[in-house]
Amino acid sequence: MHATTLLPPTADLFTQGLEFQTGSALLRFGAARPRPAGRISWSGDGAVAWLDADRGHVWSVGQPDVCAGLILRAAHELPDGVREFTGPRGTDALTARHLPVTSAVEWVFRWTLEAPPVQRAEERVVALGPAHHGELRDFLGEHSPAHSTGPGSSDVRLWAGIRDTDGHLVACGALSALRDNGAPLMASVATDARQRGQGLGAGLTSWLTRYAVHHHGFCTLWQLADNAPAERLYTRLGYRNEDPCVTAHLATR
Repeated sequence: MHATTLLPPTADLFTQGLEFQTGSALLRFGAARPRPAGRISWSGDGAVAWLDADRGHVWSVGQPDVCAGLILRAAHELPDGVREFTGPRGTDALTARHLPVTSAVEWVFRWTLEAPPVQRAEERVVALGPAHHGELRDFLGEHSPAHSTGPGSSDVRLWAGIRDTDGHLVACGALSALRDNGAPLMASVATDARQRGQGLGAGLTSWLTRYAVHHHGFCTLWQLADNAPAERLYTRLGYRNEDPCVTAHLATR
């Protein structure tokens, strides 16, 4: 690649109208809310990208080949500031033609503007506060060790759970926030495997979705691409499935 001069922060993420197109929910919900002063972004013909500087993460939306070009441009202009990226499915392979890419994970960014149908067990959901963080930490450690968000995280607005008749926690989940703008993001939903078949996951997910839609007008979540049970549940609850993504790391250069 040819050397280029680092561009100043731009405000052109929305000049192409990409946020209104199918497959651009990451842009619509992830960057359309209040724009941080000084946010660095890049724009190409059919794609945009923006930087989460704290994480060294470049987010991109649009045509995969153009997204890959913007990621390469970001990595070239900020060689010590870009460590990972997210883009539409296929962006990792295109980027890997020029830079070493590792730890690619395929997932879907899902969203809804509507409250879901009421689910069985939803009436058993209760809000949980800081006094329950130890209990939540133990439950997630046992039933969802790879959870994305833990008790005490500054991004979490609300924890909720379901208890059995003995008062033991059998399901939990959080309403967190997208780092870029605070948009509601469901996270760390987990159930006790011994309690399957009671609709606990559906009830908890429905309750959190309803809360987010009521207070914020929408809810978002991340779903791993190979999680078929989650795919069926989120579809049943009305979550759109239009944004297949991939996240990967750039190996040390």
